[in-house]
Amino acid sequence: MKNFASTRHRYLRDPVPVRLGGLAADLARIGSASANPANGRVVEVLLEEARRFIEWTADTLDVDTAAELVDLQLALTLWLRAWEGAQAHPAQRALLAHEANCWSERVLALSGLTTQSAEP
Repeated sequence: MKNFASTRHRYLRDPVPVRLGGLAADLARIGSASANPANGRVVEVLLEEARRFIEWTADTLDVDTAAELVDLQLALTLWLRAWEGAQAHPAQRALLAHEANCWSERVLALSGLTTQSAEP
């Protein structure tokens, strides 16, 4: 598995909304990568990275948001454990793609990045 020490250091430098935006981006990447059976290893690394992003951020959030992300982390863990067998089945890859894209939209909404006004 990937060494996440440098990723953690870089991730924690960002403010929480940007961290959540990074998590949302990883989830979107899972959604697109899981459609292709050749991306099995990429999806596995992204699932693990997304789990760690939640671990590194949840304690800085309000209780309700943290609980929602911990539920997501559990779902990601279940997918990670099932991925070796699931990646061979188009229906399972499609299910993960759909779920990951839904999660991505939700986490992006939680980040508040989509509601911030652009600077002139």
